[in-house]
Amino acid sequence: MAIALPLAFSAYGQRVSILGDSYSTFQGHIPPGNITWYTDPLDTARTDVASVEQTWWYQVIEQGGYTLEVNDSYSGSTVSFHGYGGADYADRSFITRLPRLGQPDIIIIFGCTNDSWAGVEPGKYKYRNIRKTDLYTYRPALAWLLRYSRMLYPEAKVYYIIGDGLREDIVESTKVICRHYRIPYIQLEDIDKKWGHPTVLGMRQIAEQVLRKLPGRVL
Repeated sequence: MAIALPLAFSAYGQRVSILGDSYSTFQGHIPPGNITWYTDPLDTARTDVASVEQTWWYQVIEQGGYTLEVNDSYSGSTVSFHGYGGADYADRSFITRLPRLGQPDIIIIFGCTNDSWAGVEPGKYKYRNIRKTDLYTYRPALAWLLRYSRMLYPEAKVYYIIGDGLREDIVESTKVICRHYRIPYIQLEDIDKKWGHPTVLGMRQIAEQVLRKLPGRVL
């Protein structure tokens, strides 16, 4: 069932860029070379999401009356430079991909899931004098990401989506740092998943929860 929420004129046509991980991927709709979770043809062993129209971000763009600027999402990517098994994920981190978002009016960052799953250390809250070595822990990496999102896109409104079922230290750290930079966060609740990833129902649930928070929505 479509989400029938009225639009305010000021929101219509605004350009939205997505910076995400596997939850926001779909084959052929992310930059070449980025790894995807959701594929065409459908991999029924992993998901029931069969088309790009079923993804959460497509539904947000379509039902919100927005225009997609860029979707730079990369399956398995972390906000920090620390990846699975201690691998260096600097090449695919949210920080590295941040400058690739075009000229958006709204930026939606959907991160921290893989930082939680990969066992990334939270690190210290640090907002200044952040060194490269700090970026291998979550808190300084997120602070860097949010600070430079404001610097690179001063006219854009930034939102941060926090997944459900994640480590409490990662969730709380995200909220603290978002509040520090006055960036609204959207805490997801009770999302339906298969293999840890949103199903068709889960995608619809995410879209609904995100649309409630975006500008121009009348509830």
